[in-house]
Amino acid sequence: MATIAALLETPGALTALRRTLPRSSAALASCRTAGALGRLLETRLVDAVILSPRRAGIPAIARLLTLFPRLPRVLLAPFRPDDGELLMACQRGGVAAVAVEGVDDAMLGDLVLRVSLSAARRRALAEAPRVLRLSEQLQQKAWNYLLDRVGEPVRTSAMALRFRVSREHLSRQFGAGGAPNLKRVIDLTRVVSAAQLLGNPGYSVETVAHVLGFASSSHLSETARRVAGVSARQLPELGPRGVLGAFVRGKTRSRLV
Repeated sequence: MATIAALLETPGALTALRRTLPRSSAALASCRTAGALGRLLETRLVDAVILSPRRAGIPAIARLLTLFPRLPRVLLAPFRPDDGELLMACQRGGVAAVAVEGVDDAMLGDLVLRVSLSAARRRALAEAPRVLRLSEQLQQKAWNYLLDRVGEPVRTSAMALRFRVSREHLSRQFGAGGAPNLKRVIDLTRVVSAAQLLGNPGYSVETVAHVLGFASSSHLSETARRVAGVSARQLPELGPRGVLGAFVRGKTRSRLV
């Protein structure tokens, strides 16, 4: 499960975010300092950061965020009608969304999830079920399950238990109709996530391997070559759609033709 990092000024803002963020979608981690945020980024898959403009302006936090330009940021504050110049500056600074504290509290969780890395990954892979020939209900359920778990090694036995079928039945049905085999698609979703993260200069291959639950950076690179035909360091050049395209073109031992 991904994590939403929060650097907020008031307990009420944090409470509103916690209350509106579905527990099944993301964990919430409150950070008070740049150091705490940095440690979180090194150890957990962070989907978005929600913070107040004051926290965003702290030099140490601002410097850290510049290393992660593709990590979605949401600003939350009691903005007033005369804060137009500040809001324009937020937009120019690459902020993904702005929420007004006390006004938008009821939809904070939904707003953060809509601009998160998970949402961006789903948009980038919108064509995947079609090009991977995942047309049956079980195939599509498995695909959605995998997209929600890119930050952890997934066992086919755990998936089978979740769907109340045998592991053999799941593997056989997933690969039906010319679709790639299940283990290859598990690798695909995780390599796509690695491509997202490595687009940030603050992430090294070693850190991304750790965050995504790979055994080592070498394991991540081996998986990237098997899926997309490139090293882990080259994944940002492809991006999520490029990784999917390379997979479909046959740079993997799948059953796609």
